[in-house]
Amino acid sequence: MSTTTETRQDLATNRPATERPLVTGTDETTRSGSESLPTAPCSVVWSRGHAYVLELIVNRPRWVGVDDRGRAVEFSCADLQRRGWSRRAN
Repeated sequence: MSTTTETRQDLATNRPATERPLVTGTDETTRSGSESLPTAPCSVVWSRGHAYVLELIVNRPRWVGVDDRGRAVEFSCADLQRRGWSRRAN
């Protein structure tokens, strides 16, 4: 079973993966202003060529990553919105 092309349901019903309905409405190039940041813990977004991961610590969400020199940095949701972000690397 290939996890990228078939699901267990498709295998159970002997239906090829190509016949599954396509999921629409997901835009992988979301930028700040057009959609809000993800809220699920461990979500990953990209900003200025760096990945940032969402950590939820007692009512204080923060986005953590590293700068150009490998030093740890953290941003609030508002900071990341101002910087601009996307759901995938540019």
